[in-house]
Amino acid sequence: MAVVAGIDVGTQSTKVICYDTDAKTILATAQAPHELVSGEDGTREQEARWWIVAMTSCFQSIDPVIRTRVCALGVSGQQHGFVPVDTQGKVLHPVKLWNDTSTSAECDLITSCAGGTESLLENEGNLILPGYTASKILWFKRTHPEKYSRMAHILLPHDYINFWLTGEAVMEYGDASGTALLDIRTRTWSKRLLACLDDQRDLSTVLPRLIEAHQCAGYTTAEAARSL
Repeated sequence: MAVVAGIDVGTQSTKVICYDTDAKTILATAQAPHELVSGEDGTREQEARWWIVAMTSCFQSIDPVIRTRVCALGVSGQQHGFVPVDTQGKVLHPVKLWNDTSTSAECDLITSCAGGTESLLENEGNLILPGYTASKILWFKRTHPEKYSRMAHILLPHDYINFWLTGEAVMEYGDASGTALLDIRTRTWSKRLLACLDDQRDLSTVLPRLIEAHQCAGYTTAEAARSL
């Protein structure tokens, strides 16, 4: 029996499914809810550790016989959220989610720096919107400069789950386009937009390695495997 597990870190809950690839049968499912921190200014945040607690509790609720047969994991999740991580793998701030609208001022600053909406569409093929990641990064730099200076990785929610599982910082191209920092034509990070966020630091060094959605993100560490 070959079992693969799917992990989906959504906005309201984390879900896990175990699937027998030989029998083509779902063997088990589990779900655990998340809290949400909301503010009148449009803030919508979660703690990254809540996702880990939810994910591990889902696995622990599944029959150990099934869990020990898992040979591969697939991770999906809510898009656009900003997870700043330091060199030790510690998350530096609560995660601003895709539905956080508190960074509209930063959107205007980036758009102006980039020459306006027409310039953005012509050069990168995308706009700077509050739901995307770019404005959240600039907000973090402006409001928490000390934490920002310690940022070693910029991750999205399901990238963080992959990072926690494998120690590898990667992002697939589709999600990268939702940061609003990807030139969708060249499929590379836009140097001019990164400079709009920070002209003193090369942010490409803290953005993840880009991969295709079907590529392996890494291999589960022994420590992570013990938690599942």
